[in-house]
This record gives sequence, C-alpha cells and structure tokens, in this order.
Amino acid sequence: MLASILKRIAQAIFVMACMTVIVFIGMNLIGNPIDLLISPQATQAERDRLIVEFGLDQPVWTQYLRFLQGLLHLDLGTSYIFNEPALKVIMQRFPATFELAVMATLLSILIGIPLGLYAGLRPYSPLSRLIMTGSILGFSLPTFWVGMMFILVFSVNLGWLPSSGRGETATFLGAQWSFLTLDGLTHMFLPALNLALFKASLILRLTRAGVAEVLPQDYVRLAHAKGLSPRRVVVVHVLKNVMIPVVTVVGLEFGSVIAFSVVTETIFAWPGMGKLIIDSINNLDRPIIVAYLMIIVLLFVSINLLVDILYTLLDPRVRFATARAS
Repeated sequence: MLASILKRIAQAIFVMACMTVIVFIGMNLIGNPIDLLISPQATQAERDRLIVEFGLDQPVWTQYLRFLQGLLHLDLGTSYIFNEPALKVIMQRFPATFELAVMATLLSILIGIPLGLYAGLRPYSPLSRLIMTGSILGFSLPTFWVGMMFILVFSVNLGWLPSSGRGETATFLGAQWSFLTLDGLTHMFLPALNLALFKASLILRLTRAGVAEVLPQDYVRLAHAKGLSPRRVVVVHVLKNVMIPVVTVVGLEFGSVIAFSVVTETIFAWPGMGKLIIDSINNLDRPIIVAYLMIIVLLFVSINLLVDILYTLLDPRVRFATARAS
C-alpha cells in the first residue's frame, strides 16, 4: 500500500511539472499586457521601461526559469493591477470560495445520497419516479437562470434570505469566514444551493445506479438469508459498496466547484476567486491568472491523490491488485 501511495505522489509531481509548462506558455500566447496597462499616449521610452520592469524583454525560457524559481519559493509574481504578490491577492479571496464549495458539496451529499438510495431501493414507487424526474431538471436548468430565480423568489418576493454579499464574517486562523456567523450562513445558503443542485443530481443518479447494481449480488442475498435486519443490510453491505464511485465523483467535483464557481459568484456578488479571475482575464493580469491556474491544478492533483488513497482503503480489490503488481 505504501508503494502505491508513493507511486501516486510521483505521478502527481509529474503532472504538476507538465502543467507549469502548459500554463506558462499558454499565458504568453494570449497577447501583450503592456497594451492594456499603458496609456495610448505613452512614449516609447515609458513603454520600454515597463517592459523591462515586468521582465517581458527576456526570452520565454528565461521567464519560465524565473517563474519556476519563484514557484519553489511560493512567489508567483506581482499583480500588474493590485501591485501586490499574486498569491497574496488570491489567498485573500480563497476562503470565500472554499467555504462556498464546502457548503455546496455538503448540500449535494445530503440531498443526493438519501434520495438516490431511496430511488434505488424502491425504483417503481411514484416518489422514486418523481425524484428521478427532478434530477433531470437539476442537470438541465442553467446555473445562472436558477440563481436568478432563487433571488427573485427567496430574496425579492418572500424576503427570507439575502441575495448578495458574504454578510457578517468572523476571524478564524487569520482569515474571514462566513460560516461562523448566522448572518454569514444566511448569505451563503442560496449561492451554495445553486452550486449544489447539479452535483446533487449527479450523486443521486450515481447512487441509484449503484444500488440497482449491488442489490442482486450474492453477498446481499446471503446477508438477507442470515436474518440481518434490512437497515443493516443496506448500511453495511449496500451503501458501503455504492460509496466507492460516489467518493471518487464527490472528490473530483469538489475541485470543479472551486474552479468553476465563477457564474454563481458573479450572480450573488460573492467576493471569491471567481470574480477575481474574470477581472484578471479582462485586464490580462498574467501573474494572477498563472497563480490561479497553478492553485487550481494543485487542488485537482491533491484531490485526485486523496481520492486514490481513499479508494484503496475502501476497496480491498485495489489493495490486492497493487500488492500483486508490486
């Protein structure tokens, strides 16, 4: 098992190294930030001074080596717009996006697994058919439209929940968090639910399909024949096996929630990384864009590594296969 984990870590480092090349070259192919930052009336001398100041007069490979050197020291450059370290600017926004993603993931699990389990155990009941129909709506409805409907119904018409902002925050581990205050939780609920709907539908259908596949298995029939209670059979023998692919999907989707929460953050004016990356792309703020992409890559690689380890712990077949291979 240790060999398997070390192999996964080596693969993760290789992927990160490849992504530094792809991200850096990609950023150098999308235009010249000097054209956006400097006034059209600026002289050529001022333009040359700014190019030298940003190090854009150096060959690409020299810029890449400097980028790698800075990356090893957690220095991803200085933002052209904020004139602050890019990593600092992003980390100031990261708690807002992270807590929103965690809340959305928890909601999707709390909604998707129980409903999927019920739909799998009673596939022909009217409620199960209604649940599966609702899951199609969760897949089909655009996120921006659902977000605007949430605001219209729950904020404008009913006045139950706020429509924008983070609300009151509290300090924990040196960062501001909304989930520590009731006002912050009320501000977070609608954007988190908006993000969770698609993921909940995915988990629901995955759980339902897993239950339908596991129920006819011999070990489930044997558990029933041994006189175990239906609840114990479901929890111990059905749900445990169904959770293996669900854990994989939840882990991968958690990274996508953080990376692609741009639309929801924009609709609900949630001050996270999504709004920051949109502004940075418009201003061609390369250090912010590169730092954001590298953080997202690191996040996905870390989550995949964690999921692989959990997968190994949950499924004995993976452990046996790894042991035989080594």
